[in-house]
Amino acid sequence: MSYISQSPKAPQYLINALQEVIPHAELITQQLPETSILLWLIPPVFPTDRLDDEVVRRIWNDTPYWIFCWASGLAMAQWLLAEPDHVKDKVVLDFGAGSGVVAIAAKLAGAKRVICCDIDEISLAACRENAQLNGVELEYLADLYQTEHVDVLLAADVLYDQCNRFFLDEFLKFSSTVWVADSRVKNFTHPQYQKIDERSATTWPDLDESPEFRNVSFYKTI
Repeated sequence: MSYISQSPKAPQYLINALQEVIPHAELITQQLPETSILLWLIPPVFPTDRLDDEVVRRIWNDTPYWIFCWASGLAMAQWLLAEPDHVKDKVVLDFGAGSGVVAIAAKLAGAKRVICCDIDEISLAACRENAQLNGVELEYLADLYQTEHVDVLLAADVLYDQCNRFFLDEFLKFSSTVWVADSRVKNFTHPQYQKIDERSATTWPDLDESPEFRNVSFYKTI
């Protein structure tokens, strides 16, 4: 089954931002598996033969996270659409929004307001473009510490870096209900969170990652 959609050309400023990191790469709209959500993403096949050492260095140092829908984000989006009562009529913040997939899913699930939070200005721009693709209105924030208290805080695929683990405590300052989706952390332990569920998903486009990264665990504040 194909998830690639026919669409107008991607916004040029997003293409320019992408090509500063990965020359010659493009963006196309793709429908995410088991959802109605469309995102501007890198094609499933992109010109890896042109990735010299300098390009690889830039990818590692300035990863454009918004060009993929990461497995935990996809799993959380699918979950929200399947179980909308978690966010229906609530004020929601999507931390580390990336492409905006979780925020878009929350809005489609009936959230009253949804705030995309990401320190990367280009990610927030991609969130805006992706929100437009899906006909939803979101709010945008670059600094978590400028937010208000929200009903629900969602965070998918943000714990991959050990340095980010402190956010588990910081989230509690902004909401009593926090959901974290993650496929990277082994032996997750935190006194304020418990594992609630596990779902299977792949990063989209599929990066052919190790099967262990396709098992997404969901943790919720106690």
